[in-house]
Amino acid sequence: MKPSPASVNVARLTYIVLCELAGLAIALSNPDIPLWAGLFGGLMIGGFFIVVERLMKDSTLRGFSTATFGIAVGLICAFLLNRVGISELVKLAVTPLNNEDLGDSLALALNVSIYASLAFLGAVLALRSNQEDFSFIIPYVRFRQDATSGQPLLLDGEVIMDGRLPSLMAAGFLTGRLLIPQFVLEELQVMANSPSAGKRQRGQRGLEVLDQLQKNPGIPISIQDSRGMAEDDSFQGRLVQTAKLLSARIVTTDENLTKVAHLQGADVMNLNDLADALKPSVVVGESVRLALVRAGKDEHQAVGYMPDGTMIVVNHSINKIGTTQDVTVISKLQTSAGEMVFAELNITEDSEV
Repeated sequence: MKPSPASVNVARLTYIVLCELAGLAIALSNPDIPLWAGLFGGLMIGGFFIVVERLMKDSTLRGFSTATFGIAVGLICAFLLNRVGISELVKLAVTPLNNEDLGDSLALALNVSIYASLAFLGAVLALRSNQEDFSFIIPYVRFRQDATSGQPLLLDGEVIMDGRLPSLMAAGFLTGRLLIPQFVLEELQVMANSPSAGKRQRGQRGLEVLDQLQKNPGIPISIQDSRGMAEDDSFQGRLVQTAKLLSARIVTTDENLTKVAHLQGADVMNLNDLADALKPSVVVGESVRLALVRAGKDEHQAVGYMPDGTMIVVNHSINKIGTTQDVTVISKLQTSAGEMVFAELNITEDSEV
């Protein structure tokens, strides 16, 4: 949750007051420092760090901790480099000049430059690195959520707009913390304000689903600020990179995203695959009761649908459209569009309604 502007301004004002009090205390404890100098110094220091805070407004706690780790690695490298004796080499280089103060000054300047430069490089490289780099540096340690909370689920816009997710979560078929990347939320907002009626309706439905999920106290959900985490330009690539960095499983209904995630080694779950797995299987020879709703491709055929959406084509039943009949499955055909089931009227019983 982002802090409100009022709370941030109160924190800034409190920090300025503390800096001013610190400057005043230093001035009172040292007669050589006038009061105005202490107050001005405190104001300058407080103002400097507030400017730094403003420049870091897009940073996150994750980024801050990562940069801190990088700085620590850089300082360790600088310490080891300094132990080699670079400072002593500088002093030896200026010894012929018979100027000991110059040698000490150059050695101090070199030490400060080494520590500052390696700390900066360490922070930048850490921010550019991913989870696998950290697990390589620190074997057997991986930066991920506690395993007891379950693998987090990273949602894309398609599965949010699909509308089935709240029911699946409430029924317990899906468990774990739900993560919505900031760029997915922005995509839904853009669609909800689209001039196209179709896109606008889908975007508004997605936002309504998110609101429904957030109102359920039993479903942990959070907006993931992924700026700086994923560098891929494509939408699908950013989702996959974010999922791998967070050790999360992508939940989607997009077939292309599913293929991309599999190719890049990311965990992914497609709700359409789950729906197909839950469809009851109709076997040849089984008798089912079916409502015939429309004509089939051939003149004598009528078509009905099972509760799960499976289409059944019934031969020699064109005159039974609009009625419910008992039919017997005679064959099944797997096509690129799905499974087609063919049946015949059960002529031994009068099933008309």
